[in-house]
Formats: sequence, structure tokens, C-alpha cells
Amino acid sequence: MTETLPNPYAARAGAHHLWEGVVRWIFRLGTYAILASGGAVLLNIVVKGLPALVTTDAPFINTSFLFDAPESLYVFEYQGQHYELGDRAFREFRAAHGNPSIDAESYVYSAGGIFPCIVGTVLLVVGSMTIALLVGVSAAVYLNEYAKDSRRIRFVRLAIVNLAGVPSIVFGLFGFGMFVIFLGWNVSLLAGWFTLAFMVLPVVITASEESLKSVPKGFREGSLALGATRWQTIRKNVLPYALPGILTSSILGIARVAGETAPIMFTAAYVVRDKLPWEVSQWGDFFFQGVMALPYHIYVVSSKIPQNDYTERVQYGTALVFMLVVAGVAAGSIVLRNKLRNRYKW
Repeated sequence: MTETLPNPYAARAGAHHLWEGVVRWIFRLGTYAILASGGAVLLNIVVKGLPALVTTDAPFINTSFLFDAPESLYVFEYQGQHYELGDRAFREFRAAHGNPSIDAESYVYSAGGIFPCIVGTVLLVVGSMTIALLVGVSAAVYLNEYAKDSRRIRFVRLAIVNLAGVPSIVFGLFGFGMFVIFLGWNVSLLAGWFTLAFMVLPVVITASEESLKSVPKGFREGSLALGATRWQTIRKNVLPYALPGILTSSILGIARVAGETAPIMFTAAYVVRDKLPWEVSQWGDFFFQGVMALPYHIYVVSSKIPQNDYTERVQYGTALVFMLVVAGVAAGSIVLRNKLRNRYKW
């Protein structure tokens, strides 16, 4: 019977193994703590925001909150009954009862809905990301496909990386000075689009350039060997295969653009606007008008008016809709990215 010798290379218990286990559990618990904190915040928003979106009557969705404009809420007693009416309904109520003197308490932005805010947010995200992708992908193509490695190009790349760390309030002040005042666009969609686009450009350029670098050089060399020009090679043999990565950058950009309050506060957002963006006399006016936006509306309702139970319902309801809108736009980009990834494989 042969004796089995111990493996000299087997791991042996020791103090360093104990410390490795401790460190691993610290990292694990830290990760779980972060996930639990984020989940608690999300659950809090969902629990407190659902009453503003869901009703007990069919179709079980509060269409007024989703499709009406914000209004002041009037709370009062009349002939022994308790009423909570929005501004328009309160005026109609008084007119129907002969304009009686009613001692009503009013709460700003606590009635109606947030439809103008949803429309403004979607327009700001779509417009700014369109500009950012056009400019950012063009810059990435130049840096990766045309530019030679030099001190000037290294400086440009360093500047792009540094711009990614600039606070959003600085971009807001830049947009206010450049687009609102110097170019005379005033507080408008156009000023908000360019300000947000410039803010997200570093992310788009960096991610797009990395995506272009991931395309094998053989694709370029084979196309050039067959007589294609440099631009034909980039357009037909490089960009299609880099699109999934470029769309990944757009998803990152959407997450940042949609949630910013400071830049749009200076350049594009109004506290209240009676008309929707398409309700203009001339189409040219569409680009030179301000809009309401969900993040700015949350900021105003949460910090600029007296707080009460009615405003809390609007705050959390708006936050929940905001998350759903951002998730919907990002999900659309993810679906498109996956389709392109399945289509262009190598």
C-alpha cells in the first residue's frame, strides 16, 4: 500500500489567509450595504409615489396627474362637506354656487399633474443627446482614425478627461453666458440642448473612441486594400461595428443629462408655463421657448414652497415618474444597442 504524500503546493492556513477572508467579507458587506441603501431609497420613492399615480377606480391610473398641468390646490369646507379642488375646478365650483365667500387654504403645485414637465424632460434629453452624439462621434472619429499621436492631440485628450470632472453648475453658468446672453437665445430649448450636450460630450467622446479602437485593424486594412477611401472604410467597415459601444455612451449620457437641474435652471427651464412646446404660432418659435422639466419641478416643489402632506405626494409622484421616464429612454437605447450587436458580429 503506497502512502499518499501531501501536496507541497496546497494552500496552507495562516494569518494572511485569515486577513484575506476578513477583507473579502468587508468588501462584500460594503457592496451589500450600498445596494441595500439604494434599494431603500428606491422603495421609499415607490411607496410614497404610487398614491399619486394609482387610483382605486378603473383604469387604476391617475390620468390627471400624468396628463394635466400643475395647479394650486384649494382645501375648504362648504355646507358641511370637505373639498379638495384644483384651481380650475375651484373657480368652476364658485361660479356654479354664485361666487360665495369661501375660506379656503391654498397649496401651490399640489393639484393637477406634471404632463408639461414630462414633455419638457423628453425634449431636453432627446435634443441634447442628438447634438452630443453628432459632435462626440465626429470628434472620436477624428481622434482615433485621422489624428496622429502628437503633443497637441495628447493635450486635447487630457482636456476632454478634465472636462468630465467639471461640476454641472459650471456648465450651467457657461451656457447662461454663452447661449442665453451672448448669442441672445434667452431661456430656451436650444440653449438647454447645447448646454447639456457640451456637459455630456466628454463621456460620449471617450466611450465612442474606445468603441472605435475595439474594431479590429484588419477591417480597415482589408477595405483599404480593396481600393476604398479612408472615409468609405470608416463609414462602412468601422462605424457599424462600433455603434453598440457608441450607444452605450448614449445610455450613460442620458442618465446624466436627464437628472441635471443646475444647467437647465439657467438656460431652459421655467417654473410654470401654460402652453405646451408645440403650441406656438410659428415653428421657428419652438426652439426659442423655455419648458418645464421634471428635475426642476422636483427642486421647486421640494425646496421653494411650504412643505405639507399635499406637496409630499407631488414630490414623490414626480420623482417616480421621472425615474420611469429615464428608465424608458435608456431601455430604448439598450434594445437598439442589442439589436445592432446581434447584427454586426465578428
